[in-house]
Amino acid sequence: MIFFLFVGFVIVQRLIELYIARKNEQWMKEKGAIEFGREHYRRMVLLHVSFFVSIISEVLLFTRGLSSIWQVLLVLFVLTQLGRIWALTSLGRFWNTKIIVLPGARVIKKGPYKYVKHPNYVIVALEIIIISLLFNAFITGVLFTFLNAWMMSVRIPEEENALKTLTNYEKELGSKK
Repeated sequence: MIFFLFVGFVIVQRLIELYIARKNEQWMKEKGAIEFGREHYRRMVLLHVSFFVSIISEVLLFTRGLSSIWQVLLVLFVLTQLGRIWALTSLGRFWNTKIIVLPGARVIKKGPYKYVKHPNYVIVALEIIIISLLFNAFITGVLFTFLNAWMMSVRIPEEENALKTLTNYEKELGSKK
């Protein structure tokens, strides 16, 4: 029961984020923003949906239970959620699940973006590991850590090229890791 409540909470959270992303996309495109990375976006969505299918399947098929260190993992999960909110609110209306860039927009350098170029991607990677460990879904954790790393090897260069092309991103954040 706890597992389904938890997974349900995360899925609802993601659906709310998609709603916000859609509103932000509309606003940005009305201002003249351009979308990049359409080719890989569907694969990224499929990856995220497949993560939930995989973890649910693994927990049910192998009767996985809550980790013996669930309290620690839950605290880490809450911290990643706070980081997620910090990253998303720092970008404001410029945040999106798609790569949408408004030509000439100022580069966001506040919040976690002062320290890391792509904090939300770090958070997603941590979430995959933490959620999987929370329910002892080791197969899902390992598999989707690698799949997410592969997706980020496509996504991040695409996003950086888009930002370099249409903003002063390289000048503002070029040396930051």
